[in-house]
Amino acid sequence: MYRSHTCGELRSSHIGETVKIAGWVQTIRDKGNIIWIDMRDRYGIVQIVAEKGVVTDEVIAQLKDLGREFVVQIAGEVIERYQKNPELPTGDIEIKATEVVLLNASLVPPFTIEDQTDGGEELRMKYRYLDLRRNPVQDKLKLRHKVSLETRKYLDTVDFMEVETPYLIKSTPEGARDFVVPSRMNPGQFYALPQSPQTFKQLLMVSGYDRYYQIVKCFRDEDLRADRQPEFTQIDCEMAFVEQEDVLNTFEGLIKHLFKTCRNHEFTEDFPRMTYAEAMERYGSDKPDIRFGMEFVNLNAVAQNKGFGVFDDAELVLGITVKGAAEYTRKQLDALINWVKRPQIGAKGMIYSKCNEDGTFKSSVDKFFDQAALAEWAKVAQAEKGDLILVLSGDTDTVRSQMNELRLHMGTEQGLRDPNVFAPLWVLDFPLLEWDEESQRYHAMHHPFTSPKKEDFDLIDTDPGKVRANAYDLAMNGVELGGGSIRIHDKKLQGRMFELLGFTDEEAKEQFGFLMNAFEYGAPPHGGLAFGFDRLVATMGGSDSIRDYIAFPKNNNGRDVMINSPSPLANEQLTELYLDTLPVEK
Repeated sequence: MYRSHTCGELRSSHIGETVKIAGWVQTIRDKGNIIWIDMRDRYGIVQIVAEKGVVTDEVIAQLKDLGREFVVQIAGEVIERYQKNPELPTGDIEIKATEVVLLNASLVPPFTIEDQTDGGEELRMKYRYLDLRRNPVQDKLKLRHKVSLETRKYLDTVDFMEVETPYLIKSTPEGARDFVVPSRMNPGQFYALPQSPQTFKQLLMVSGYDRYYQIVKCFRDEDLRADRQPEFTQIDCEMAFVEQEDVLNTFEGLIKHLFKTCRNHEFTEDFPRMTYAEAMERYGSDKPDIRFGMEFVNLNAVAQNKGFGVFDDAELVLGITVKGAAEYTRKQLDALINWVKRPQIGAKGMIYSKCNEDGTFKSSVDKFFDQAALAEWAKVAQAEKGDLILVLSGDTDTVRSQMNELRLHMGTEQGLRDPNVFAPLWVLDFPLLEWDEESQRYHAMHHPFTSPKKEDFDLIDTDPGKVRANAYDLAMNGVELGGGSIRIHDKKLQGRMFELLGFTDEEAKEQFGFLMNAFEYGAPPHGGLAFGFDRLVATMGGSDSIRDYIAFPKNNNGRDVMINSPSPLANEQLTELYLDTLPVEK
């Protein structure tokens, strides 16, 4: 056998035993008469020692010939370590080498394979198979594995069945762009990779599998950022004979179970709930970070009609109060103004008012607002001595979005977004539809199969823009962990929904005829939810980026720089698939 023990399992209780381990050389310390080597595998690190006169000259020579990342098998006796290392689980012992077998040599790695590496992200992604050896990366993948395992355990206890659904499906017009796959056997026709198993899980409800789940790959051809990848994983779930409350309780239970078993964090209270309208009014986001305050304050009543055109011409004047930040210097405030002017935020400027310790106020608009007026600002904003009020104005939707970004930025600057604090929030009652000015039609805010709330049925024909969806999202720390809805299970209502979305009868039948037909055969009331598995694990691990929790991620351009993908196809393959390519503009 290659090993009797792993590098991380030896302890004082093994002293006196002869063992055999195998792994990678982490470091070598050669003092001439004595040599130490740290050996590593995914279970930990153990120290090897060889001293002249104690072990054979052959063993000493073999150890001296080793380099970092060489793969080695070492046999020897477990002895007590002279200088113990309390930082290591194996720090009380070491192995006195008696036999060394080189299993494979290694080139010098392009970066140090240590917790704090000298490799930049692009370099580490090119050599991802080396980056995966580092402890921080392994710890993240271990967390991902445990969350996956505990998800299955929990869902099994509440009678869910795991059912696999196809990856080669039909392209549909709603949602992001599809990744498409040409069919060689059906020339000129294409499969699409699923953006989610939505229609299949609804069909499973029609089939009588009343509790379905799947930890499944999904694919969306959209612009990338830290929390997006072209392929990602969902915990996809559906339930029959349920209402919204049943779904929320079931999956709140799942999240509580995962945090308790995988993070040793216990949520003792029910998750708070907030309507979409309230979340937008208070935070400007449908996934607000409620770990800290700085809720929006409407300043229209005290800021408008004072002769300051920036406010007077605005639809909404919004403020936030930053506690204890009146000490910000002019340089810091100018930096904030420049920050909100960046193209990503798009504000034309920012107004501030300092609430000084002596009870006076200093603002960037003293010319238009006297001390009494600024005192009114402070009263409405509940700002006290030492606080700072930051103000943006403009169209309602735009200024809320901008202020959301500024609020999150200030929360980060003030150290209020502790990654080890978890603040979940259910956001409910989303709009069913959103109007798109470019196409001059409604689009589904979630997807076309979301049911309207029963009390809003009458508005479908008279004022569809005001119809609320029977939909819900779970947000945590400013991240949308997942969302879902109660589905439409009535063929007539589903047809009306397609009509609102601009589908002709022929288009609806072409795209979704199989689902409409299934609804003719006794479709039960049903609803579900899907969690973004990568986002969930990253949030549990305290990270902003999901890339760290994916074994082989893509970069911001959707490329795998390790295998150099995507890449061109050979002409023979293109011909076989009846494809031609257009010239690419450089």
